[in-house]
Amino acid sequence: MEYTKLNNGVEMPMLGYGTLHIAPDRTKNCILKALGCGYRLIDTAASYLNEKEIGMAVVESNIPRKEIFLTSKVWVQDAGYENTLKAFQTSIANLQVDYLDLYLIHQPYGDYYGSWRALETLYQQGKVRAIGVCNFSRERFMDLWLNATVKPMVNQIEIHPFYHQDHTTALLRKCDCAVQAWGPFNEGQSDIFTNGILTEIAKKHERSVAQIILRWHYQRGLITIPKTFSESRMKENLAIFDFNLDEEDFTMIKQLDIGHSEIIDHQCYTTAKWLNKHKIHD
Repeated sequence: MEYTKLNNGVEMPMLGYGTLHIAPDRTKNCILKALGCGYRLIDTAASYLNEKEIGMAVVESNIPRKEIFLTSKVWVQDAGYENTLKAFQTSIANLQVDYLDLYLIHQPYGDYYGSWRALETLYQQGKVRAIGVCNFSRERFMDLWLNATVKPMVNQIEIHPFYHQDHTTALLRKCDCAVQAWGPFNEGQSDIFTNGILTEIAKKHERSVAQIILRWHYQRGLITIPKTFSESRMKENLAIFDFNLDEEDFTMIKQLDIGHSEIIDHQCYTTAKWLNKHKIHD
């Protein structure tokens, strides 16, 4: 595994295992397989409703806690200072741990300023090793960054060959904030695994399209959290550190950038309405 160092010195794996849309009854088995394959970064969220099963798998794996990098996120419903502190306690109880390696504000909606103050408190108390945000566009990130006591260490945003987000990644790097890519495979949309350009590059390097995509992220310095249910694909996704894409490959992949998301538009008012109304608990 390769690691990157966050702006506070904490080392974070460059490649992890994402758990969005993994049903609770499948989660434990998937996490055990992922840990067995060598993954040490596990990304979850309160809204994924699978923290308990992840906690069970981590305990059952018998891997020392310090070797596993656990990320979770506070949902919009729990925005605000006190609500976030309470949500954090629920998450660590579900995960059966006494600290998180990374805690993120999941969406840029609601009282996320109150949530950020709570994350700063948790960080200062040593209950989280790093704090950050998720899905923050440039203007929302900059506004928070300018007014934060503890600067965000990670912004987890959608990035894949069809949506490069070059301007956002450039800004985050200027702010010494690590960029983490969710949805690296565009959630399988637009026939990404059979795309002509990606297939051509894969044949050139004698790799799978998935490996080309993940290597592209890695060479851009992006932390990535692909998801798969298949153990063989878990292993395949990890095997990206022994080859390099060249300038021609990057030029070809650049052609695929459509400049917007095909999954979700966080700057759309209907998205804000929908996510604010989505409840994960009573």
